[in-house]
Amino acid sequence: MSRRDNAAPVIIKRKKVIAGGHHHGGAWKVAFADFATAMMAFFLMMWLLNATTENQRKGLADYFSPSIPVNRISGGGDGAFGGENVFSEDTVAQSGRGASDRMPEVERQARGATGVDTSDTQAGEDALLQAVEEALTGRSGESMASENTLRHIVTRLSDEGLIVELFDLPGAPLFAPESDRPQRALHDLADLLAEVFALVQNGIAIEGHSRSFPVVLAANPVWDVTTARSQRFREMLEERGIAGARLRRVTGHADRQPAVRNGSAERNNRLEVILLRRLP
Repeated sequence: MSRRDNAAPVIIKRKKVIAGGHHHGGAWKVAFADFATAMMAFFLMMWLLNATTENQRKGLADYFSPSIPVNRISGGGDGAFGGENVFSEDTVAQSGRGASDRMPEVERQARGATGVDTSDTQAGEDALLQAVEEALTGRSGESMASENTLRHIVTRLSDEGLIVELFDLPGAPLFAPESDRPQRALHDLADLLAEVFALVQNGIAIEGHSRSFPVVLAANPVWDVTTARSQRFREMLEERGIAGARLRRVTGHADRQPAVRNGSAERNNRLEVILLRRLP
């Protein structure tokens, strides 16, 4: 055998390369997941806008709005608006106030759906109640009642309306003791109030109050007495021409709200007749 015949055979391995078969990584999966999440959030938002009311959407917006700003001074500089929004309906970052604030400042107070300023209406209502008060007490120079009748009256303006307080005087009670039987003074007061309240159409509320009785009593009559007296005065006003539809509230408060420090004082026997403000 020749030397060539004894040599080891040469083996040539050819690796077949398939184009496009190498590893590409998973970045595309992350991008697709972000896209799917964004689309889901978008369709969820569209569904919420269609399925909720205006008040519910406002509640959702308030829930996601930060209640405490990170910085008390918002970005935007200290120019004309100090970085705040000029619209009162928006909640601004600097003060955390806006239309949803329970007690907004005047300049931030929302004017309502129609944008109507109610300050003129408020002023007109105050002027009307003051005119009724003057007619009742004779401040305008012409009294509608005798001096003895006016001694039983104290008036004051409140957020609820014009409060006309009718109270007992020594020797001149409004009701017989521990009963709802009206005395002459109360008949005169009912005539006066019916005449003055007929000038307007505001609603009326009646509240009865009583002095305190000794705790040794087996049955304290203050609740029954004040409720009965309020009801009796309501009947007296209706008998004098006040429409029953104007009576909005008739209550008895017993001795829980004394007018003077001494709870057993006769001054605490009183009726508070309130000429209510008209709702805007």
